[in-house]
Amino acid sequence: TKAARFVRFCDAFSIPLLTLVDVPGFLPGVDQEHRGVIRHGSKLLFAYAEATVPKVTVILRKAYGGAYDVMSSKHLRGDANYAWPNAEIAVMGAKGAAEIIFRGQNIEENSARYAERFANPLVAAQRGFIDDIIDPRDTRRIICEDFRVLKHKRSPPASGLEHWKKHSDI
Repeated sequence: TKAARFVRFCDAFSIPLLTLVDVPGFLPGVDQEHRGVIRHGSKLLFAYAEATVPKVTVILRKAYGGAYDVMSSKHLRGDANYAWPNAEIAVMGAKGAAEIIFRGQNIEENSARYAERFANPLVAAQRGFIDDIIDPRDTRRIICEDFRVLKHKRSPPASGLEHWKKHSDI
């Protein structure tokens, strides 16, 4: 995929990665399966996981499910992960979750309760999925500070290997 090749290109030439996240998730369906959404998503996940350059992620709005994990999350050893105060970080959207959990009863009320309880960045911060909730006006300054700190980041080669190869085959 283009995104996976871009991440690998940046890693090959030691270009730091800034990921701005707004993903509603992988949409399930036959058409997506035929187009290989899982295969392409796994390539991106693998590219981020093996990247050794500084990786800073900012969740701007939505970050749902597996698509969030693929986008340089803490689960993929991201160096710094932030969220804006209005970000939604959850397994799925509040409305979809409320429809499943409450079987179609009081969708509006239950969606609001689900969003308040599970889909806010405070819950993600408490669980260690993000480092901080930042004001959008401070985003540029914080990103620049992080890249300055991570400027000399080096990932050591795997122990026992004389000739360390940075990338494997996708």
